[in-house]
Amino acid sequence: MTIRALTPAVNPIMSKASVEDIKLESQGLRGQIAEQFADAALSHVPDDSNVLLKFHGSYQQDDRVLRAKLSKEGKDKAWSFMIRSKMPGGRISSEQWLIHDDLCTKASGTLRLTNRQGIQLHGVLKGGLKEVIHNVCHSGLSTMGACGDVVRNTMGPAAPIKDAVHADAQKLTEEISQRFLWRSSAYADIWLDGEKIDPDWVKDPEVNPEVRALTAAPEGDDPIYGKVYLPRKFKIAVAIQPSNDVDLYSQDVGFVPHLVNGAVEGYTITVGGGFGMSHGQLSTRPFLAQPLFYVKREHVVDATEAIVTTQRDHGNRTERKNARMKYTVQTMGIDGFRAEVQRRLPGIETFPAKAIQFDSVEDKLGWHEQGDGKLYLAVYVSMGRIDNKPGAPQYRAAFREIAETIKCPLVVTPNTNVILADIDPADKDKVDAILAKHGVVHADGFTRARKVAHACVALPTCGLSLSESERALPGIMDKIDPILRELDLADEPILFRMTGCPNGCGRPYNADFGFVGRAPNKYAMFVGGSVRGDRLAGLEFKSVLGEDLPGKVREFLVAFKAERKDGEIFADWFARTRTTGEAPVPEQFHIELAERAAKLAGQKAVAAE
Repeated sequence: MTIRALTPAVNPIMSKASVEDIKLESQGLRGQIAEQFADAALSHVPDDSNVLLKFHGSYQQDDRVLRAKLSKEGKDKAWSFMIRSKMPGGRISSEQWLIHDDLCTKASGTLRLTNRQGIQLHGVLKGGLKEVIHNVCHSGLSTMGACGDVVRNTMGPAAPIKDAVHADAQKLTEEISQRFLWRSSAYADIWLDGEKIDPDWVKDPEVNPEVRALTAAPEGDDPIYGKVYLPRKFKIAVAIQPSNDVDLYSQDVGFVPHLVNGAVEGYTITVGGGFGMSHGQLSTRPFLAQPLFYVKREHVVDATEAIVTTQRDHGNRTERKNARMKYTVQTMGIDGFRAEVQRRLPGIETFPAKAIQFDSVEDKLGWHEQGDGKLYLAVYVSMGRIDNKPGAPQYRAAFREIAETIKCPLVVTPNTNVILADIDPADKDKVDAILAKHGVVHADGFTRARKVAHACVALPTCGLSLSESERALPGIMDKIDPILRELDLADEPILFRMTGCPNGCGRPYNADFGFVGRAPNKYAMFVGGSVRGDRLAGLEFKSVLGEDLPGKVREFLVAFKAERKDGEIFADWFARTRTTGEAPVPEQFHIELAERAAKLAGQKAVAAE
């Protein structure tokens, strides 16, 4: 398919070229990155290079708290870079953890766990970015494709349970990660001086028996992504019933394994989830994923490629706000989308999707048996921030000592907690003692809502944030916790999530309570999702001051306490008393999408000529 003739969309952050043009002209995502990072006189890189940097796993940022002061003084912004490590299923060895901990000296002094089971380093200066990426790659992980318009880190069930289904789910996350790495040599040339360092999951013969080469000519088409890659980012996850810790319905593609005689026979595949939106714009909205079909295990990765290439060829490239696959599915309809995917799978049989039943997105914190005689410990980490903040748990020191002495593998969970895996029962007390020494307590005394509450990073580093999130939610929960205890709801499964902007990185739109930044200290309040992750919340209040959020929450909790049936959780009470099921998609939304689709079809016809 020829893309060159497409009319570029107008993007407010781009001064000359659209994102599509930048990708097309980048020579395999190379651009001028190498030259600009070699120029010590540059404090930052231009916008077009920032677009390309995302494919390499980094975002250019600045300290927004300092913006006004520096501007008043006539100084440049406080530029820095965020770098994100790609870890299928959140798995990381103790040695890899220690390398990331060491790299904190090149960053802000903290690690940030992500709800896509990765690790972010914030505050890396331009002169240190190459060294950080080099060390991440030499650890056996990578930053390649952790951001950008490609398949990003593939999520998997966090619990390190030793059975056939968990083993296969983790293997699948690695197979997908291997298949969808972009193939240009630009990454190795820019950051590794041409050295080809494949991530561990590529070199693993269980995942990639042929260990096929991952590079292609820098100017050539990527074998899957082509010259312009995908229209937008692409997110994939694997969930094992009944746990929905990966938030399956928020993903572009989701997988649920089904067993026959104790072995994984195949996977049900869901498509079209995604939560980004814009306040007040009807043509943007969150969607939950829908069942696509069931396919036998040996065909799962090929089916995934058919889905990805369908989005590549049919996704909206004229308007980035409508470029995620959720809009492609809505435009084509689930039946039309399914037919196109099946057309790309000649000789592979697909079957009706099987029933899926989840009970919660929560992590099961505390000690558990793995099934092989060893133990694992899921440790609560407030907002996923690993630091040694005075007067707070010394997460960084605690996990470093455990990695050095116990030498156990770790898992980053989708709720931004840490699992310490493969613990010998004889070391259980030693692990507890190390955590206690550093003030990292078990979450036994927390409300159940506190254990699963989550916020995105937001200010001061995120360039899109409209309000605080990570730095605000703990204080808000400090006020909500007493309300829960007063109403005898401390042990109720109620999901709170917060984001600093409507893009939804913290996944607020399927929470029982979602707080979405609109302006400094002002939030849209969504209510009525589900702790199971299978229902969207609705907008209850367009703008609420941060200090007023606990009071608004209290009104709902009081009503829930008074009206609930025996054993009924908040999500089911809200669905029974306040809604009649998920709200239909507004007709105007489909009209606007149809108009956009017709425009895109016309441009493709011109391009084909």
